[in-house]
Amino acid sequence: MSLAQEAQRADSDTAFSNIPIIDLKDATDVSPAKQVALAKEIRDACVNVGFFYVKNHGIPESTIDTAVERMKQYFSLPQEVKMEHEITKTPNFKGYSAVLSSNNDPNGAGDMHEGFEFGFEPIHPPAAPALVDGATTQEKGGVMAGANAWPREEHAPGFREGVLGYYHAAVALGRLLFPLFALALDLPANFFDDMTKNSAALMRVLHYPPQTGPVDDRVLGIGAHTDWECFTILWQEPKIQALQVLNTDKQWIDAPPIEGTLVINLGDQFARWTNDVFKSTVHRAINRSGVRRYSIPLFFGTDYDVRLEPIASCVSEERPPRYEVVTAGEYVKSRLKATYGH
Repeated sequence: MSLAQEAQRADSDTAFSNIPIIDLKDATDVSPAKQVALAKEIRDACVNVGFFYVKNHGIPESTIDTAVERMKQYFSLPQEVKMEHEITKTPNFKGYSAVLSSNNDPNGAGDMHEGFEFGFEPIHPPAAPALVDGATTQEKGGVMAGANAWPREEHAPGFREGVLGYYHAAVALGRLLFPLFALALDLPANFFDDMTKNSAALMRVLHYPPQTGPVDDRVLGIGAHTDWECFTILWQEPKIQALQVLNTDKQWIDAPPIEGTLVINLGDQFARWTNDVFKSTVHRAINRSGVRRYSIPLFFGTDYDVRLEPIASCVSEERPPRYEVVTAGEYVKSRLKATYGH
């Protein structure tokens, strides 16, 4: 069965009612049989759900704990300090976003969270920027080019180093996953290598204030949306249920935090690349726990100059191309403008 036919069947199959858990213990095993078996699990999750948990992901708990501690300290700063690097002041949308400043659901009235967004940079920058194909990573970003906008060290000591430590660990996990996604699409394991050279990965640290009592359903922690990049690696606050995923029967399925796991969900870039064979599934977060909630998504995408053209095996007479072709950078920036320009 071709990928396009498999996706057609999945579109009409029974809606999912749970999120699968995939063990990555064999992710670096060179045995072809183990690689194929793992890729098949990932393929089933991507075609049928668009979400899965991963365990044995390789990121040390100490790295996560440090990032969480530093972001909690940052979000406790006075509002005027955080607003010094407000996200719409930068052309590449890096920096701080206040509560209700974003609106992921066009039918919503704002997202009940605050965040801080940043992209790739070394934890210890070299004296001169590294060149990639004759240009710096920031220059290669095209329409998304530009530096991160960090708070001053005296205001948030250790924040930059703490969250960048987790960022680089999550990027390493993303680079481990890309060959498995390629194998899941019946492509060579290195298929995405030339399209992901410059670490087009954005990370957000997020703080959700509690919502209790009567709540306007147009204001949620984050409204119903799809993510924009290839896939997201999500750390969730333990023991607090907030994330929900929409199945094809329009039912919201809980995706609670599970100890020792991270959540992986596909985004629009993969949906465009695969002509919706891989699902970019609608999801939302509602924090009605009565306590503060924190999360850290890393959005791992293709390099911004890559054109999002459908893979040949994902197109058929019954499944013609569904999207206009744009570059990854153009697509991400258009979504950022829509989200923060409401």
